[in-house]
Amino acid sequence: MLKVSSLFSQILAEIPRTDFEKLVAKHGTERHAKGFRSWTQFVAMLFCHLAKADSLREICHGLSCCNGKLVHLGVLKSPNKSTLSYANEHRSSELFRDLFWSLLGRFRATGKLGIHGKRRFRFKNKLLSFDSTTISLCLSLFPWASFRRAKGGVKVHVLLDHGDYMPSFVHITEARQHDSKVARILSLPQGSIVAIDRGYVDFDMLRRWTERKVFFVTRMKKNLSYVIAKRHDVPKNRNILRDETIRLSGTATWQKYPCPLRRIVLWDKQKQEEIVLLTNHLDFGATTISSIYKERWQIEIFFKTLKQNLKVKTFIGSSENALCIQIWTALIALLVIKWLHFLSKAGWSFSNMAVMLRLNLFTYRDLRGWL
Repeated sequence: MLKVSSLFSQILAEIPRTDFEKLVAKHGTERHAKGFRSWTQFVAMLFCHLAKADSLREICHGLSCCNGKLVHLGVLKSPNKSTLSYANEHRSSELFRDLFWSLLGRFRATGKLGIHGKRRFRFKNKLLSFDSTTISLCLSLFPWASFRRAKGGVKVHVLLDHGDYMPSFVHITEARQHDSKVARILSLPQGSIVAIDRGYVDFDMLRRWTERKVFFVTRMKKNLSYVIAKRHDVPKNRNILRDETIRLSGTATWQKYPCPLRRIVLWDKQKQEEIVLLTNHLDFGATTISSIYKERWQIEIFFKTLKQNLKVKTFIGSSENALCIQIWTALIALLVIKWLHFLSKAGWSFSNMAVMLRLNLFTYRDLRGWL
């Protein structure tokens, strides 16, 4: 006789219901509700991502097939399509935003999101990457997200912590919002190092970061005017071509950023081209600076993982609130899978873990034994 519930139920048991209910009370998402609980909505949306359900019909029918077993999920009955659609449109997405940060803090505190293997860098500075990804939308279905003449979209801006490759900041905007405007609202810890693309080069903002002792590594724009203050020796048998201390010489740029900068030129063998990096860190070696910028690729992997394994390309609701709910619950699902991935001893890749979990959501086995 089986003494365990389904894997899906055991995963949901890791999410404290008391904390969830506190967030429900905080945001008032069940005010005037007639029997449809926020927990049922959350279970349905998490099922959408973990089972890769493509529509409201697939979510509701998929859950209804498990009638009699839904009670283990804290759900009395499967939701109706219209009820779930209405809840996604009208109940605040901030509930799921706060739930994501609450769960992330909880898992980080237990140390279950650590990085396997040796760390690449020995310095004590916190390493971060900041970038955004655009999610294209059909303009006829999402008229509020107009981007171009016949195209709509939203941007998900993420500050990635390289300690566990999970976000420290997430912000959702319309696609026409320029990346640098979102970068200005970041609150970065003193001594941290931020790897950014050249689209974020705003010398007013970079000067403020330097004054707060925040370091950055980015690509240099081709038309930037500067004078060389000092040339440094470059390491042998490496791809570093030049290492220079420079000062900006353009009238506008010099006034915005009067501090010295490092200009490092390296050779990309794969693309057969020069890459020019710009940083305000004057002490690290050129090879270390190069490796820091190369590590920025991890945020691209994060976006790729999110889009390939979870439902953030097609949406089950067309309102802005429903879209935000789907994105935040996708991030929660990604956090859950990543937690399982680090607990697992099977050696699966993240994508294999997502597939195996999808095939075994309602398998009755002990979760730790399955991992």
